[in-house]
Amino acid sequence: MRKTFTPNQKAHVALSALKGNLSISQIASENEVHPTQVKQWETIAKDGLSSLFADKRKNEHKDLEDKIDQLYKIIGQRDLELDWLKKNCTLSHREKLTILDREDQYISLTRQCELLNISRASAYYQPVVNEQDLLIMNHIDKIFTDYPFYGSRRIKYELQKAYEITIARNHVQRLLRLMGIEAIYPKTKPNTSQANQQHKKYPYLLKDLPIIRPNQVWGTDITYIKLETRWCYLIAFIDWYSRYVISWELSDTLAIDFCLTALKQELNTATPEISNTDQGSHFTSKQFTTPLLEKNVQISMDGRGRCMDNIFTERLWRTVKYENIFLKSYRNFAEAEPGLAEYFQFYNHKRPHQSLDYRTPAELYR
Repeated sequence: MRKTFTPNQKAHVALSALKGNLSISQIASENEVHPTQVKQWETIAKDGLSSLFADKRKNEHKDLEDKIDQLYKIIGQRDLELDWLKKNCTLSHREKLTILDREDQYISLTRQCELLNISRASAYYQPVVNEQDLLIMNHIDKIFTDYPFYGSRRIKYELQKAYEITIARNHVQRLLRLMGIEAIYPKTKPNTSQANQQHKKYPYLLKDLPIIRPNQVWGTDITYIKLETRWCYLIAFIDWYSRYVISWELSDTLAIDFCLTALKQELNTATPEISNTDQGSHFTSKQFTTPLLEKNVQISMDGRGRCMDNIFTERLWRTVKYENIFLKSYRNFAEAEPGLAEYFQFYNHKRPHQSLDYRTPAELYR
């Protein structure tokens, strides 16, 4: 069936051709239109602009203003893309994939890939994992949850000892990379695959600080959640004093959007005095830190490789996984999201904590 275009869509295609950032073939491919049609619309747009300026004395001042506004939008679009590129041009290929914004209304996914110099196909690639590897990754998940300081050698040993799985160390390392995890230990060099060196890093503010009231310190972290055939990612904001989970969000990708959604939810609930995170590229980005700074929140960041700096959030992940994730064995994202919603409701309002004198987080937080 022949595709029809609205006047606005035709104008968008014509303006793209007038800008000259993309070739006629690229514009045609992106908009699913024949290159000859693109040239025709470009010609119509040029003629329209020429006639507009020729008739500017004929009481068409408003039309002229509209055209000028369009030109300003073109210039603004170009400036927006250049600013976006400057902020992200030093990232690794893996980091570039995590910051792609598929919902951006100003810069298309194709254009984002061009600006970041990555293939569009890689934006949609999903790694293929066989069933045996999925079983092994499930065991690795449990081992790492218990011992986040274990590296590939010790995990290889635990797999052999606990599960009688003989596996090469480089195979374990490949699965760890696929899961997006690594052992937590003091490092002589920063892991640049996780942090963005251009982002500002904040000092750790919580050493020897007594936590004596709600909303004094909130901790934030991201963990991975195993599904039947893939992984998704969970972020949570937890009040350190009461262990109350302020907000959480689940995502099937590591794009920053789900972090910003959870951040907005938490700031709508209350405002902490201090917000503590690790030095990951999401948490050090201006998109994440600016809303906090605007509310005069002090930002604290863990030292590199120091899991104990954010110990309450680490304990939360262990609890969530053993009391919900490992027991439920969610098949897909559609099962995991409502299942976690039910669990966090239970965790906040019904589950007593020994460290809280058997009160619930909600009792102490409220």
